[in-house]
Amino acid sequence: MDLKETRLDSELMYDGDFIQVRKDNVLLPDGAVSSREYITHPGAVAVLAILDNGNLVMERQFRYAPQREFIELPAGKIDHGEDILLTAQRELLEETGYVASEWIHLTTAWPCIGYADERMEYFLARGLIHQGHKLDDGEFLEVFELSLPEAIEWIRQGKINESKTIVGLFWLEKYLKNWQA
Repeated sequence: MDLKETRLDSELMYDGDFIQVRKDNVLLPDGAVSSREYITHPGAVAVLAILDNGNLVMERQFRYAPQREFIELPAGKIDHGEDILLTAQRELLEETGYVASEWIHLTTAWPCIGYADERMEYFLARGLIHQGHKLDDGEFLEVFELSLPEAIEWIRQGKINESKTIVGLFWLEKYLKNWQA
């Protein structure tokens, strides 16, 4: 069965600094026409940075849209044309002050498939050396250490409830138990 929807036309509804909102008319597999509204996003990276003591480098920051603080993995938007590994390295240094000597791409996940084309690229970073923060203007966050078992418990308790971080922590837990070479 062919499930593909074919774009007939597209209208730009909003053009922001890094996201766009579009409305497309599409031809459905049964020949009917419908519309799709969605956000285009350049994609992002999330970094599971493990210190020599085994703890993860985590962040606490305020997120404007939901109007609250979240516990998160270091992460950030992929700049246009930027290699995803370079994005991960840049974001880890900017947000936490760390550089890493070992990088492993773990997976790609699509967090909002119902209304956005954003993808999240997950990296494991080890061999960390602290070089100092380089936060972007207007960026405020607290960096702290957390063990993986404690992070998994924080998910159970609802202290960590942000999807990119939950996905990343569960992937890391699986990787360290079953998939590590």
